[in-house]
This record gives sequence, C-alpha cells and structure tokens, in this order.
Amino acid sequence: QVQLVESGGGSVQAGGSLRLSCAASGSFYSNYCMAWFRQAPGKERDWVATVKYDGTTTYTDSVKGRFTISKDNGKNTLYLQMNSLKPEDTAMYYCAAGRSVFRCVYNTWGQGTQVTVSS
Repeated sequence: QVQLVESGGGSVQAGGSLRLSCAASGSFYSNYCMAWFRQAPGKERDWVATVKYDGTTTYTDSVKGRFTISKDNGKNTLYLQMNSLKPEDTAMYYCAAGRSVFRCVYNTWGQGTQVTVSS
C-alpha cells in the first residue's frame, strides 16, 4: 500500500515559480503511474501531468512548456516544477499513484497542497 504526502505549495505572484514534492512510501507496482491533479474552488479535479514507469511524461495542454513532472526513484519522491505561473493555476494540487493497464488508473491520493497565484 502506497502512501503519499505532498508539500511545497504556497502563494506566489504571476510569473513566479514553485516546486511541489510528493513523498511516497510503500510498494509500487512495476508498471506504476504517478501524476499530479488539481482542483480549483467550485470545479472538478483535473489531471495535470503523469510520469510512467518507463519514463514517459504527458501534460495537459494548459501547462505544456511551463510545468515539468519528474520522479526521483532514489528518494521515492515525485516533483512538479511549475514556472511562469498564472492566476488560473490557483488550485489545490494532489499527487496520485496507480498502475498502467492500457491507461493509467490511480488508486492512491495524497491530502493536497494549496497553490495560490496572484496577478
């Protein structure tokens, strides 16, 4: 059973940067997926980015070129480097873990970390 703990959120002005971290403990599937999702007030939780066991990364269009997802296997930590932040990036950010079976299916979630971007 994997447990996930996010950190690194905060308040920043538009154009600034933040790096989110997700410390993972427990056993991963060999065909794991890890991802970041976000949820703004009054909106549904949206997928942001994924990294798979084979190193493949994918991003939602609105963050391409600005965000970078990575995983440090030695530290068992997932990161999201967020640059050129915009007010519309304001949300609670969640880390998720699961497995790749035709597509990624996530079954473990962290508690979230708040990101607020002011204009």
